[in-house]
Amino acid sequence: MEFCTHTSVSIHQVKTAALSVGIFTDGVLSPAADVIDRASGGAIRAVLKAEFLGKANTTLVLRSLTGVAAARVVLVGLGKQAEYSARVHAKAEQLFASVCVQARLAEATSTLVSIACPDTTVTDRARSAASSVSDAVYYYDATFGKPDPDARPKLKKFTILIDRADLAAAGLGLKQGEALGEGMSLARTLGNMPGNLCTPAYLGETAKKLGRQFKTIKVSVLERKQIEALGMGSFLSVAKGSDESPRFIVMHYKGKTAPSKTATKTTAKAATGPIVLVGKGITFDSGGVSIKPAATMDEMKFDMCGAASVLGTLHAIAQLEIPGEVVGLIPTCENLINGSANKPGDVVTSMSGQTIEILNTDAEGRLILCDALTYAERFKPSMVVDIATLTGACVVALGGVNSGLFSKDDALAEALLKAGKQAGDPAWRMPLDDAYQEQLKSNFADMANIGGPPAGAVTAACFLSRYAKAYRWAHLDIAGTAWKGGAAKGSTGRPVPLLFQFLLNQA
Repeated sequence: MEFCTHTSVSIHQVKTAALSVGIFTDGVLSPAADVIDRASGGAIRAVLKAEFLGKANTTLVLRSLTGVAAARVVLVGLGKQAEYSARVHAKAEQLFASVCVQARLAEATSTLVSIACPDTTVTDRARSAASSVSDAVYYYDATFGKPDPDARPKLKKFTILIDRADLAAAGLGLKQGEALGEGMSLARTLGNMPGNLCTPAYLGETAKKLGRQFKTIKVSVLERKQIEALGMGSFLSVAKGSDESPRFIVMHYKGKTAPSKTATKTTAKAATGPIVLVGKGITFDSGGVSIKPAATMDEMKFDMCGAASVLGTLHAIAQLEIPGEVVGLIPTCENLINGSANKPGDVVTSMSGQTIEILNTDAEGRLILCDALTYAERFKPSMVVDIATLTGACVVALGGVNSGLFSKDDALAEALLKAGKQAGDPAWRMPLDDAYQEQLKSNFADMANIGGPPAGAVTAACFLSRYAKAYRWAHLDIAGTAWKGGAAKGSTGRPVPLLFQFLLNQA
């Protein structure tokens, strides 16, 4: 996908297959829409009275307007002007791109970035436009026997019209949005692939490919014997139930050194070490002996979306070459059933030396993450964020809108919340009170791996917190946001936008 900027004082003379202009409710035209209306002899205002109200998430295509060089002018509804927001803008860009995809167009031009929007810059809006368009043109056909070439989107070039003074800022935003879009596409494709193809070995090979593609990323993929040598007994206990060999993926990104600057409230407590991202990589989760219900179990191929988000984020920051140092850690295996699989009541020893009574084998994500969190200590990190499709309880609590955010570090939590808001990939802070730790007590080990039905997402985070005491830490439960079910079944690529924006802000 090619993203371009263009400046023109004569919008009506721009030759393009489709030109988007924004319309607010009550007949309020954006500046670009007003120019087109005047050039066409009032064609836009005429249809506003008859059939288009400017409501958000609506479009109307006008073809071959007199006095206008664009083959199509697409009116994009923006809702009430007083309620215009970054989220509305992002959806408008995505909707325009979808119209172009459906029309089988190869290129299109948008004026929407030029519309002022509260709490955003031109760079923000250009980044949002590029990532939204990338989302609209994403198409999965990797596992179709005979992919339909006509079904693939033909949109290959997307241009934004912007004032000359804003060209540099818009160009930067497009570059950022393009990198984000490619990172999200990688994460989505990995999530969408079936578990028999996207195995732990496949994730390891994907990481190695990134290492070959970007010289700023060094990759190590540890196999069973190396994992055993590290003493990751908790992680390996989950892998025992599968014939697929586990992998522990270490990705180390080193960008250019960031220029020195005065510490802010967000970064004041940060040490000089790397930021570490830890992604849960269960490539298929049957639940083990505590087997899941058959209905929708196919969706458990998405249980590696935390790992996919780490790979996608590393791809995005390496493509953009942001300053700083980031480590990605991915423990990956399957959770299946054989004669060696974990049983309820088993006790395993984690890399930290703490023992765990496994009361439910379907609470396996925390069993692989805890060893990765211990491993993270060796990097002396400035902060660690783990990302996991961890609990159904988080889906019940927050649905598919917000990811669950858990942290006792207020500055880190606020930085992640801010990044999510900026990126249109929101999170909601959840409690992490010490009183919840009581639910993890065990009569036979240092802790149990579940705390019972009450506050299940919270006790899962409490479990992980016991392995993250050596550094600043936050946990993102993405069980409700990483994929969609039903007719829209598929990976969303979240929370790559949140993580990407967070790392941009830190850099």
